Amino acid sequence: MQLQIQRLDPRAQIPTRATSGSAGMDLRALLDKPVCIPPGGRISIHTGIAIGLPDSNTVGLVFARSGLAVKHGLALSNGVGVIDSDYTGEIIVGLVNLSDTEYTISPGERIAQLVISPVIPAIPVEVETLKKTSRGDGGFGSTGIL
Repeated sequence: MQLQIQRLDPRAQIPTRATSGSAGMDLRALLDKPVCIPPGGRISIHTGIAIGLPDSNTVGLVFARSGLAVKHGLALSNGVGVIDSDYTGEIIVGLVNLSDTEYTISPGERIAQLVISPVIPAIPVEVETLKKTSRGDGGFGSTGIL
């Protein structure tokens, strides 16, 4: 599958996979200078790119980079970003610093990853009851710890 990518700023970097086995393509910060995110702070980082998905059966998903999350406490402010097939605007990444230490993002730094995934359109159908399962309505922690 080919993914159409439009560079909205000449400084923007086209997303790439770090390795041939990488599921996601790295999104890079389009910044004029380094930006500091204080502990508990949130920021929106421009990437300078837009994508054109092939059809309504695909979605772009923006995920955190595990290294930034585990080592520095940076997460996406919206958990996972969803890029609908009909959105063709700039990809902007919202980050939140969950650590107790400030973190500085440098121009061109890899800040998130973009994964293209299939979509299964579902048609909601209201029912009186759902099929019985062994778990039933057991929620958080209902399957145990180990």
